Amino acid sequence: MLVGGVDLGSATGKAVIMKDGDIVVTHIAPSIAHPVETAKKVMAVALEEAGLDSLDHLDNILTTGYGRLKVPFASGNVSEITCHARGAHWMIPTIRTVIDIGGQDCKVISVTQKGMVGEFLMNDRCAAGTGRFFEGIARGLDCGLDGISDLANQGEEPCVISNQCSVFAESEVVTLVNEGNDFRNIISGVNLSVAKRLKAMVKRLGVIEDVALTGGCSKNDGLSKAVGELLEIDVKRMPLDPQITGAIGAALIAAEKAEKAEQAEKAG
Repeated sequence: MLVGGVDLGSATGKAVIMKDGDIVVTHIAPSIAHPVETAKKVMAVALEEAGLDSLDHLDNILTTGYGRLKVPFASGNVSEITCHARGAHWMIPTIRTVIDIGGQDCKVISVTQKGMVGEFLMNDRCAAGTGRFFEGIARGLDCGLDGISDLANQGEEPCVISNQCSVFAESEVVTLVNEGNDFRNIISGVNLSVAKRLKAMVKRLGVIEDVALTGGCSKNDGLSKAVGELLEIDVKRMPLDPQITGAIGAALIAAEKAEKAEQAEKAG
């Protein structure tokens, strides 16, 4: 069975094609103005890389993410919370807590032994701790997102970043630079400030290991290190690109729905 999952986030679009439970191809691209166009773009590339000439080869396609509701070639949509739980569990079956840090929100999701959502918390009211936040900080430091992530750039004496608002935090970082603070201490201070915010969310839900980070910001090694230290746990690293977790979950659910439809047709 050949299925597709598309995750349309605020910053990137992700597409996954799976065959009989295994990944055939994945593709990630920057989001463009209209989610439908992003969906068409990422799926077109995925199809080409899979050696398929049309969507007709797929038995089912589901979408997730912010732009999931109006994609014409999908049979339906699923919440990103459900998809991240399923995708993370598929990659690491022992995962019980997912911290998803996307372009404009953060979620903490408890995951059952079967990969279902137990409980969740979500922060989507401000950009603090999201991809937008880190992009602003990277501008202020003129180091790029890789510079913030690099473990070699994490200082031993983190600066205090008191502002959670992305705009004010960027200004605060510029001030710290102008004051002559060690570049590495500023970076570790930024990651620590976000980790503290995530810790508060995780503690409210309850820390259940294993714990993993998903979403684009989970590629930030400095943030992952800070989260692990604050929670006093070993944060698991996804075996595949953590940014495609939601799309994988959507594809898995698409396969289940296609199988049920096929069984119902045979029974009828």
